Amino acid sequence: MTQLTAEQAQQQLDTHLREIIAWHFSPETGCPFWLEWASKNFDPRQEINTIEDVKKFPHFQDEWLRDLQPEVWVPKEFKGKPFNIFETGGTTGMPKQRIGWNDFRVDYSEFSDKINDEHFPKGVAWLMMGPTGPRRLRLAIEHLANVRGSSCYFIDLDPRWVKKLISNKKFDEAKAYMEHVVDQAAMILKHRKIAGLFTTPKLLEALAEKVDIYEAGIRGVFCGGTTMLPQYVRFIVEEVLENRIGFYPTYGNTLMGLAASVPLRPEDNFSITYYAPQPRAVLRVVDPNDTAKTVDYDTWGRVELTTLTKEFFMPRFLERDEALRRKPRAPYAWDGVAEVRPFGAMEKTIVEGVY
Repeated sequence: MTQLTAEQAQQQLDTHLREIIAWHFSPETGCPFWLEWASKNFDPRQEINTIEDVKKFPHFQDEWLRDLQPEVWVPKEFKGKPFNIFETGGTTGMPKQRIGWNDFRVDYSEFSDKINDEHFPKGVAWLMMGPTGPRRLRLAIEHLANVRGSSCYFIDLDPRWVKKLISNKKFDEAKAYMEHVVDQAAMILKHRKIAGLFTTPKLLEALAEKVDIYEAGIRGVFCGGTTMLPQYVRFIVEEVLENRIGFYPTYGNTLMGLAASVPLRPEDNFSITYYAPQPRAVLRVVDPNDTAKTVDYDTWGRVELTTLTKEFFMPRFLERDEALRRKPRAPYAWDGVAEVRPFGAMEKTIVEGVY
């Protein structure tokens, strides 16, 4: 990827922002939700010129994606084109839903440039062991493999069921389900030539207890999902992958796309920092008590996401995550988020399951 200066990155972001605002708030191209919102509030085309101006929007609400029919999010330009419906991760109850057409392909095609051919050799198959079903991840991982000339095998996982089992203290059943998932992956690895693996940290650990994954052919692991604290990252890199397999932790979800991590250096002490795919998405680490304020570097705060694509505009969504704010680091000219964990993790018990 091209290395930008901080000033160039800012200009690129502000230019992109103005294009996206013009698109979503123009009657010729916008979607019903945002056109109606503007008629009751203000015209963002007149007031939003820089990313700082986005603070004029209120926080985007979960309920809008749960309660409203998906058609309200269809930009006029896409009217009549069938859309994908993607749901968010491991909760029960009515999930948040994001519609889309091509965003997942763009997001994951960009990510392909950030992984090494040595770890994910082109043309050699992948295995995804993780949540498929209504999640964007299923199509996105297959697209990423395809972009690299590879096909992908899938082992399904239902994180909602796992969370339900754990919440109801049915730990033996949760463990049995996890073993069921891992057994299927081990079988595929035994009988098929696979070099790339996408999974969650906990499933990776469980798989490595059953199979020597390096001897099975795996050369790169693309990992996402549950919290990865530094001591757990060290365990994965040194004990599970034995410093022989490429490790690519990511922070992503249906609403954002994919934030890639920078390679670990000795001085990082296994603390992973992720950088948003600007200008298509922007992450801020904000003061939970005053969300207009960004916290200082290396300070904990709540993660705020703004998504900026022609398919989907979502300003100032407060994620259920907290993180450390980190300084820009090459090749990224904008802030990063580190050691992402569930919001309030230090104050209360969080059920994460395996995803």
